[in-house]
Amino acid sequence: MSDFHTVLANLRRPRLLMRAARFGLDDYRRERDLRRLIDGLSPPERSIPRLLWEEEQLEDTRKRGDAAYSVCHHVDVLIALMAEARLLPRPVQA
Repeated sequence: MSDFHTVLANLRRPRLLMRAARFGLDDYRRERDLRRLIDGLSPPERSIPRLLWEEEQLEDTRKRGDAAYSVCHHVDVLIALMAEARLLPRPVQA
């Protein structure tokens, strides 16, 4: 299993996008939001890879300047990623 905490810590996105996502964390409701974003509830170990894939697609669309890009959807996916990562057990450090 990948260390999702490390992957998310190394995610480099525009500061405003990340700030908006952090701001929205308090309003995240797993049952409502995760179902809407990835069509169902699953454990964080399964939902995070799906959210990461979705976020990568959004980032590629953003970088291309594609008119189909939705900043709201991108922020929603980032919020879900951060919230789902909080549900994972912390890796043991020696």
